[in-house]
Amino acid sequence: MTIQSTRPTDAPDPTDLAIRPRTTVLAELADRIAGYVHGPGEPGYDEARTGFNLLTDHRPALIAVPANRHDVVESVRFAAEQGLRVAIQATGHGPGAPAHDALLINTSKMTEVTVDPVARTATVSAGATWAPVLELTQRHGLAPLLGSTTGVGVVGYTLGGGFGWLGRKYGLSSDAVRSFDLVTPDGNPLRVSATSHPDIFWALRGGGAGNLGVVTDVVIDLFPVSTVYAGNLFYPAEDAAEIMRRFAAWAPHQPDDLTSAVTLMNFPPLDIVPEPLRGKSFTLLRGCWSGDVAVGAEIIDEWRRWKTPELDMWAEMPFSAADAISMDPTDPMPAMVTTEWMDELPDGAVDILVDRVLPSPGTMPLILFAEVRHAGAAVARGATDAPNDRGRDGTFLLEFGSVVPDPHVGLAVESAQRLTRQALTPYVTGAAYLNFLEGDEKAARSASAFSDTNRRRLNAIKAALDPENRFCHGVAFG
Repeated sequence: MTIQSTRPTDAPDPTDLAIRPRTTVLAELADRIAGYVHGPGEPGYDEARTGFNLLTDHRPALIAVPANRHDVVESVRFAAEQGLRVAIQATGHGPGAPAHDALLINTSKMTEVTVDPVARTATVSAGATWAPVLELTQRHGLAPLLGSTTGVGVVGYTLGGGFGWLGRKYGLSSDAVRSFDLVTPDGNPLRVSATSHPDIFWALRGGGAGNLGVVTDVVIDLFPVSTVYAGNLFYPAEDAAEIMRRFAAWAPHQPDDLTSAVTLMNFPPLDIVPEPLRGKSFTLLRGCWSGDVAVGAEIIDEWRRWKTPELDMWAEMPFSAADAISMDPTDPMPAMVTTEWMDELPDGAVDILVDRVLPSPGTMPLILFAEVRHAGAAVARGATDAPNDRGRDGTFLLEFGSVVPDPHVGLAVESAQRLTRQALTPYVTGAAYLNFLEGDEKAARSASAFSDTNRRRLNAIKAALDPENRFCHGVAFG
C-alpha cells in the first residue's frame, strides 16, 4: 500500500480536499481496503491512471486499486463521504471524460473468471479481459460473445453493448448477461437480474459503462462455437470503391451465421506489421462464419471467383484464434476512434470513404482504417428490448480509427474524422454505437444511442441511483 507524504512544489493540487491534509485522506482510504491507494506524484500513480489508450491523460485526486468486491464498496462509500466524483477504469480501451480531481477506481486487479460448462455460463470479474474467458470456455467447445480483440475488458465492453464476430447469430454481448453484481453510487452492493431490480438490469444491458455504479461481476451465457470459417481477403486499395459497392449489395442477403465487414486499411510502416503489409493500403473483406464450415467456404468462394485477392487468409480455424480476424494492436497506444450507423451504403457514402481514408500517392493517411460492419439479424432484433435501441438497429456500423503519435497530429486527426463524419451526414442515421465513442465525444454523442422513451427511462433510473451525478465520467443519457 502506498501513501503520498508530500506533493512536488510545481505540481497542481488535483483535489479540493483542503479541510484535512491529503495524506490523512489517502491514509483513511488505504486503511479501509486491501488493495492499493495512490496519490499524485507518488510511485504507482501514473501506472494506475494509464489505460490502453494513451491519449487519455487524466489526473485523479486519488486512485483506488481494489483487490476484491469489498474494496469497491469501501472505495465508493469513501467517495460519497468526501463528496468526490467517481470514474472507473479496467483496461482503458474506451475512456470516457478525463477523471480530473475524481476518485478513479482501477479494477484491473480483479481478474477472476469461472466457467460452468453444464449451465453454459461464465462469471467474470470487473478487471478481466476476454482472453482468459475465451481460453477457458473453448476447452468445453463454448464461446462468449467477445469483440474484435481478447485484450478488451469484459465488463466495459458488455455494458456498452458489445458487437463482435458472432453478433449477427447471437446478438450483442449485453444480450447474453444473466446478472450483474453492482455497487451503487451510495456504496450499496446489489445483484441485479431480470427478476431482481429489473429496471437497473435493463439499463445496464447496453446502457453504457460508468454512470450507474461499479459492476464488480457479470454472469454471461456461452454458446456452442468451437470451429469457424473466418479471416480476411486482401484486395488492392485501388479496387476499394468496387469492392465496397459489391459488399453493400451482397451482405444484406447473407445468413445470420455470417458477420462480415469491409475495411479500408492503411498499415503503418512499423516493424510490428508483417513485411508484405507494412506501409501499404488494402481493401479487406473480413468476417466470421459460425455455421457449417463447407457452406461458409462456398460463400467466400463467391468473392474469390469474382476477383482473386492479393492475399487470402480466410480459412477454417478454432474460434480460440479469433484475434486473427481483426488483427487489432495489442500494445497500448494513443488513438482516436469514432462511429456512425447507416441503413444503406450508397455510392455517395462509398466515394466519401474511399476519398478520405485511402491516401493519395506520397501522402500520409490521417485515418488508419475505416471499417463498415454488417449488422442486422440478431443485433437489430434485440433492439426492441434494449436501452440502446437506436445504437444497434442500423444495417451497417462504421468505425474510424487513427493512431495519434503526438498532440499536433491529434488536431489534424480529429479534424479529418470530424469532417469525414460531416460529409457522411446525408447517409447516416445520427445514432452512435456506444463502444466506439471515447472521451468528450462519449459525453456529447452517447444520448443518440437511445430513443426518447428509453432516454427518459434511463434518466429516471440514473436520478434514483445517483441524484448528485457523482458517476459522470462515462456515458451520458442526455
